Amino acid sequence: MSLSQFPRILITRLSHIGDCVLTLPLLRALRRKFPAAFIAWAVEKPADLLLCGHPDLDQLIVVPRDWLRSPRSIFLQRSALREKNFDIVFDPQSLTKSAALGWLSGAKIRVGMSKPFGREAAPWLNNRLEMPSTSHLVDRTLDLLRAIDVRETHVEFRLPIDVASLSFVRDRLPKLASSGFIAINPGGTWRSKQWELDRFAAVADFARTELRISSIVVWAGDDERKMAEQIVQRSRNAAIAAPATNLRQLAALLSIAEMYVGGDTGPMHIAAAVGTPCVALFGPTRAIDSGPYGSGHISLQAWYQSGSSRERRSAENLAMRDITVEQVCAAVATVHQSRLGSIRAAA
Repeated sequence: MSLSQFPRILITRLSHIGDCVLTLPLLRALRRKFPAAFIAWAVEKPADLLLCGHPDLDQLIVVPRDWLRSPRSIFLQRSALREKNFDIVFDPQSLTKSAALGWLSGAKIRVGMSKPFGREAAPWLNNRLEMPSTSHLVDRTLDLLRAIDVRETHVEFRLPIDVASLSFVRDRLPKLASSGFIAINPGGTWRSKQWELDRFAAVADFARTELRISSIVVWAGDDERKMAEQIVQRSRNAAIAAPATNLRQLAALLSIAEMYVGGDTGPMHIAAAVGTPCVALFGPTRAIDSGPYGSGHISLQAWYQSGSSRERRSAENLAMRDITVEQVCAAVATVHQSRLGSIRAAA
């Protein structure tokens, strides 16, 4: 299937910060294929903060989280989308709420994923279904391009890092920003994805004692702030808590970190997207599906805590607990030595 040189394209990846980051290579591929296209992205807050200012995007369409529950909101979304005269929609989320936006847009071509990756009503609302050939979400998303006869293998994120956010980080953390640091993230949308706080503290203590590197604990919301404070206390102040940041400031902070240490969360994908090596910990998810994309990362998993999405979400963090402090410290040391080797080679 072919499109004109000036197609009007809509991407409907509405939610989950990490998943939005992992959709950026689709945006890049579309812009490379269609330099003169009009490309818009429908998204919910707060992920819009990360996408704002992306050089490959012509427009961000911020959608209310509960838009599908109100007839008035549905009508308003339909009217706004129809004005854009979209030719084609790419729906990497492939759920009812994302596919419904594509259907309401009036676009004749609506590309989504086949079952089991396409769920709920999405396989009926989308009219071009692709069966992904690979496991990782980045590759599955790029497989949607087969609907327009594109086979994309070059992966770029091009996540925007703005000067104001970098200045914010350097002003708040002047010493660490100039000397290098580890970014630790103890949070996770599922309790079953979280590692123990005393273990993060032990890693921070190891990094300071053995590698002479400080650690910064990043957080979002009151619960994670309290987690960060506990890690700082238990690490004997080998770590410090990051200042409150929005997503753009977090991306800036991660872009100058020596490495990221934490679980399968949005910040992990942000770190990988800005080129920061990750030591990523997995329990109820798998690195082959949602690990840090690209080279230079180390993913640790003792075993896969299987079950339905609902069962894994509500489970205890049993698999995460079986990842040892020694394993994580060894991975941190490996990434650190690799970085030193790269610096020496460049010199």
